[in-house]
Parts: sequence; structure tokens; C-alpha cells
Amino acid sequence: MFDRSNTPRVGRTLAALLAALPVSQPFAPAFAGATEQAERLFGRITGTEPSPSVLSQMANDISSGSASAAAQLAMQDPSFYNVTVRNFAAPMTNKAQSVFVPLNDYTATIIGMVRDNVPYNTVLSADLVYTGNMSGVPGYSPANNNHYQYLDDNGADLSKVLQAQTQSSLTGIASAATAGVMTTYGGASAFFYLGTNRAMVRFTMINYMCDDLPTIMDTTRPPDRIRQDPSRSPGGDSRTFLNVCIGCHSGMDALAGAFAYYNFDTVSGRMVYTAGQVQAKYGINTGNFPYGHITTDDSWINYWRSGPNALLGWSSSLPGRGNGAKSFGQEIEGSRQFAACQVQKAFQAMCLRLPSNAADRAQAAQITSDFISSNYNMKTAFAESAVYCMGQ
Repeated sequence: MFDRSNTPRVGRTLAALLAALPVSQPFAPAFAGATEQAERLFGRITGTEPSPSVLSQMANDISSGSASAAAQLAMQDPSFYNVTVRNFAAPMTNKAQSVFVPLNDYTATIIGMVRDNVPYNTVLSADLVYTGNMSGVPGYSPANNNHYQYLDDNGADLSKVLQAQTQSSLTGIASAATAGVMTTYGGASAFFYLGTNRAMVRFTMINYMCDDLPTIMDTTRPPDRIRQDPSRSPGGDSRTFLNVCIGCHSGMDALAGAFAYYNFDTVSGRMVYTAGQVQAKYGINTGNFPYGHITTDDSWINYWRSGPNALLGWSSSLPGRGNGAKSFGQEIEGSRQFAACQVQKAFQAMCLRLPSNAADRAQAAQITSDFISSNYNMKTAFAESAVYCMGQ
């Protein structure tokens, strides 16, 4: 038995405190108050501290059961656009998927779309580009990034200076040939540069479907659209082609026809579009397999609508085939996986992790449904993700 009579004063005080604690609940849980939750929510959305007035209003919203209103208030802060949305968009503009890249028209267009509540299911098909309205800024050019570099160098507030314009009016390319961020200077210079335009298919799948080719390869799809350049016996073994290569090329080559008229010209430094004329890059290395598909126009077919990739949720209101980049973009945008992917990325930005357990996945599914029903308003995805992770 512990002898309290011989315990020093401090020891007796500590012993008394310990004795007073409930035996069944030695440590009671602590719950954050509305003010602390508001501060966390603002930090997740903007990466900064709120002003006292904003913090007070957000705390009031949370106390009254309107955490979503608090999130919407936080998204009015310039840092949401200048930091959070910019970092959300930047990795999609380059093959390295780095966030440490200069501002360009691809990133600016996504920031503008989010700010203006433009339906995000037009990001790959709209005749749209955002430019900066700022004193001293060079005019937009489809042949360089000077306009956006100036905005970057001069600390432009992207929540205020960006304005919507049509690509066709600035580049001279027909509106029907524009395809959202894919046909911006940033998109073209990254994914139409050299190569065979398969990169635009692959990185569109990565950025807007959250799936790379190894996860969607399917060796059961028809190989009739595979071009002449892939060897049918890589390393002298045809089994490699039949068991591996065909899994990606059957679907990818069938889709890449959409970009047959596009190229990024390294001499002029701009995207070129040759209506009705297939780019020479589609005919390279024809001797590898002369009996392969010869691209004669910009038609495409989505062979991934059947087989295991039907689970990506392709729209039944679209035909699954077409001509050109715009209709290809609409095919991607119309899928359930497109919506789920944007929510996944917004969730990761707000929660600093991917949906990782049953509760997370159920919440992501609900946010995806809300995102679609909100007419693809990206603020919905950011706000609901931030609220879900507010107390974590």
C-alpha cells in the first residue's frame, strides 16, 4: 500500500491528482473548437493564416453547422488560386509532373476555370484560354511563354488578373480544332513535341483519369489500329508483343489518331495544325512492320470501352469514336473516372494523402457524385475534401 504520510508535498499533490482521475477513462479525448477548426480549414485550403475577421466568420459558420460555407469563404482568399490551385495544375503541364515549373497558359487556364466556376468537364475540349490583364505585360503569343513569365516575375495576383479568351481568336486555329488545355502553348510544347503524339494520350490518361498505361493495358483489344513503327517481335520474340506491347498500343494507338493533324514545331516554337493532312511523325519507322495501321485521317476509336476498362465508366451518350482532339477530350471528360480522378487529386491536395481507407473511399465517392451534380464545379471537390479532413 502506498504510504501518503511520507510523500513529499509535490508528490502528495501529484498522487491526489492521479487518484482523482476516472479509472475507466484515464485520458479523455480533446475536441477542437470551432475557431481551431476554422483555422485548420483555412490552412488546408490556402496554406496561410486567416485574418481575424475571416477566422471569426468561418468559426461562426462552423458553429452553425455550415462548414461548407466556411470553406467557400476561405476559397475567396487569393492564396487559394495563387498557391493551391496553381500547385494542383502545374504537374499536369509537364512530363516530369513537377510543380516547380513556370506559369504558362495551361496552368493559368485551369486556375481561371476554377475561379470562374467554369464546368471542369470542358477542360479538354473548350475553345478557351486565360490570359493576364496587367500593366506592362507582353501580348499573348502562341510561339512563346513571355506573357506568363512576365506575370510570374512580377508577382501577379492570379485571382484577379486572369481573363477568359478564346484560343481561336488568339492563335488563328479554327475553334473546332481547339481542345482545351491540350491545345494551349503549354500543352502542345510538352506533349506534341517530337515523338509520335502518343504522349498526349498517355499523359491525358495520367492527369485526367489517374491511370497510367500499365494499369489499363488490355491484351484482349483489337490490334488493327497499331501503327507500323512498333516492332511485332521486340528483341526477336513475338511473344513480348502479344503478351505485353499489344496491351498498351491497341488502345493507345486507336486513340492517338485524334491528334494526327497536330505538331509542335521546334523552329517556329508553336503548335501547328494541318487540317486534313496527317503529320509526318505518324509515318516514321514504317519498315518495322509494313502491315501495320497507316494513319490517313484524324479518326479515333476507344477500344477501352469494352473489356476490363469498361469499369472506367464511359458515357453511354457518346459514340466512343470520332474525329479530332475536341471529340477525344469530350470522351475523356464524359467518363465517371474523369470525375473521380479530379476528386482524388483535390482530396490529396486538401488532406495531404490519397483516400486510404473505407471511410475515405466512401467520402470520395460521395464528393464525386456532388462534383458531377454541381456541373463539375471544382470548388465543390476542394471544399468538401477540406471539410472532411478539417479535424484530422
